[in-house]
Amino acid sequence: MHRQCSACVFSSFSSIIFSVEMLRSFTSLLATTSNTFSRPAIALQRQVHGSAICRIDEEPANPSPGEETKKTLPQKASHIVRSILHGSEQVRQETKYTLSKVLARGKYVHELATHHVKPGYMEEYKAVVSELYPLIVRHLSPGVKLVGSWETDIGALDTAVHIWEYKGYPALSTAYTQYRSDPQYQKLHQKMLRLLQSRKSQVMLEFQFWPTHPPVTKGGVYELRSYTLKSGTLLEWEQNWRIGVECRRHHEEPMGAWFSQLGDLNQVHHLWQYPDLQVRKEVREAAWSEDGWPATVLNTVPLIQRMSSRIMLPMSFSSLK
Repeated sequence: MHRQCSACVFSSFSSIIFSVEMLRSFTSLLATTSNTFSRPAIALQRQVHGSAICRIDEEPANPSPGEETKKTLPQKASHIVRSILHGSEQVRQETKYTLSKVLARGKYVHELATHHVKPGYMEEYKAVVSELYPLIVRHLSPGVKLVGSWETDIGALDTAVHIWEYKGYPALSTAYTQYRSDPQYQKLHQKMLRLLQSRKSQVMLEFQFWPTHPPVTKGGVYELRSYTLKSGTLLEWEQNWRIGVECRRHHEEPMGAWFSQLGDLNQVHHLWQYPDLQVRKEVREAAWSEDGWPATVLNTVPLIQRMSSRIMLPMSFSSLK
C-alpha cells in the first residue's frame, strides 16, 4: 500500500513537471514563431510604405527585455489561454466595428444593376432606358442619382451596366416604393423587361479612400474590374489598395470603387476610364515603375477567388461618359 501511494505521488509530481515544461516550450515556440513571421512583414512594410506617397505610422517600439521578463510564466500562460478562448485583445479592438463602418465613406449607398439583353435588341433597349432613367432622376426620386450607364463592348456581350447612387438606405427604400406606384415608370419598366434575358442587382458601399467621381464627359472607354475575394480578406484588400490607388493616380484618374453589401457578397468593383485601349496598356505598364504598386499586386492576388474585366461604352444619358 505504501509503495502504491509513493508511486502515485511520484507519478503526479512527474505530470506536473512535464506540464510546466510543455507550457514553457509552448510559450517559447509562440515567441519564436511570432518573430519569424513578423520580421519579413515589417521589412516589406518599410520597403513599400517608406515612400513619400504611401507613408504610414512607424511600427511601435519593441518592449525592452526588462519589461518582457516582468511577466511570470503563469501570467504568460494565463494570457495565452485567454487569447485562445476569447481572441486577442488587439483583434477584438480592431473588429469591434463592422467593416462597412470602418471601410466605407458612409455618405451614400450604391446599386450595381446588370441587365442581360436579348441578342439583337440592344438598340431598342437603349432607347427605352434613355427615357426611363432620366424620368427617375428628374421626377421620381430627389435622393437618387445615376452615376453611369454603359454597354459592354468587350466581356459579357449584350449586357448593360448601371450604377445608381442613393443618399443612404432611406433614399433607396423610398425610391423602390415610388417605382412600384408610378404608372409612367411601370409602363416603361415593363417595356424594358420584355427586352431582357435576365437581370441582377447588388447594393454596394464606396471605399472611404476612393470616392465616386462626379459627372464628367471624357469620352473613350470605361473598364469595370470585378473581384470575388476570399471570405474575411476585405480589410486586407482595402489596406493594400489604399496604397495602390495612389500609385495609379499618377497615371490615371480612378472613377470609383465599391464593396458589396447585398446580393453577391465578398465582391469588390473598380471603375477606370481610358481614352482608348492602347492608353490603357501604357498606363497599366507605367504603374509598375511606381514605388508601392508591385507590392500591392503581390499582396492582393492571393486574396482573390475570381476576377473579371469588361470594357464598356457609355450610353448617351450617362453622367460618366
